[in-house]
Amino acid sequence: MLSVLTKTGRSVLVWGVLGSAALTGAVWLLGQRLHVALLPDQGASWYYWKLPEPTVWTRVSAWLGYAAHQVASWWLIYLAQTRVRRYTTGLHRLNVVALAVNGAFIGLHVVQTQLFYDGLAQDVSIFSSQGSVVLLLVVVLLMENRRRGLLLARPAPISAEVVRIARRYHGYLFSWAAIYTFWYHPMESTSGHLIGFFYMFLLLLQSSLMFTTAHTNRWWTLTLEVLVAVHGTLVAVMNSGPNGLWPMFFFGFVAIFVLTQMHGVGFSVRTRWWIAGWFVVAALAVYSWRGLGRIDEVVRIPAVEYLLVAVLAALVWAVARTVRATRR
Repeated sequence: MLSVLTKTGRSVLVWGVLGSAALTGAVWLLGQRLHVALLPDQGASWYYWKLPEPTVWTRVSAWLGYAAHQVASWWLIYLAQTRVRRYTTGLHRLNVVALAVNGAFIGLHVVQTQLFYDGLAQDVSIFSSQGSVVLLLVVVLLMENRRRGLLLARPAPISAEVVRIARRYHGYLFSWAAIYTFWYHPMESTSGHLIGFFYMFLLLLQSSLMFTTAHTNRWWTLTLEVLVAVHGTLVAVMNSGPNGLWPMFFFGFVAIFVLTQMHGVGFSVRTRWWIAGWFVVAALAVYSWRGLGRIDEVVRIPAVEYLLVAVLAALVWAVARTVRATRR
């Protein structure tokens, strides 16, 4: 997968992934120390892992940690865009600083969880955390529209200006999505948390590699996109069992891979037909057991994401036109 990278780029990503796995192991180990009495689950809109009686300090510790992490990340992105501005195979000094900063705030969140437990979930909806990751994925679809198309390698009619704006400012948005989600959760050791934190560590690694060739490697970025299917499916199975909504997440996100994402990494036409064929066979097999009347679940996630691409493109275009008119 990483054969198209230089030796330096491969080393950076390999060590980054191994480091993310080690950090996930540390979260699991330290999570064994947490013994917090929680309220009963109250449904899909309820986030279970939060204190029944939060205090000022539990709230302040989470929000201050998040705010400091966020400001530091945005400042590093600004410095990279104004002072680095060129891609290299190795690490810039700023990349090393970014890795150290993210590592320090990961350590801070570990300590904050052990002392105060609560994350941001005490004060904001669970849908805001899920929505931030969805927005990240939607912006990637928009940014890559001209290179790999939106549906079956065919680009959507999105203006070059909208794509240029998304590419220029996506780092700030992606940083917010990753860091907000990271601080939303306490560093618990459940399987769902561990999978999620591993994914967040990879996203923080990606944000730290700005202006390196590893940051833009197509196989690496595709892996980050596709991992949401793994995460969503496993968490759905853990939460609701084999009869739950896991097929909606699995086939929904894999459908986006088949329709859009696999067309940007150089697969041959034959390979793409082979992948699409196996997707159809697998979906029919699962829904023959689950009930063909529920096969509409497969299109729910793609429909939402593609609709959001259109809405976001229209909003960015409208804001750009308004700013231009105001300046004139």
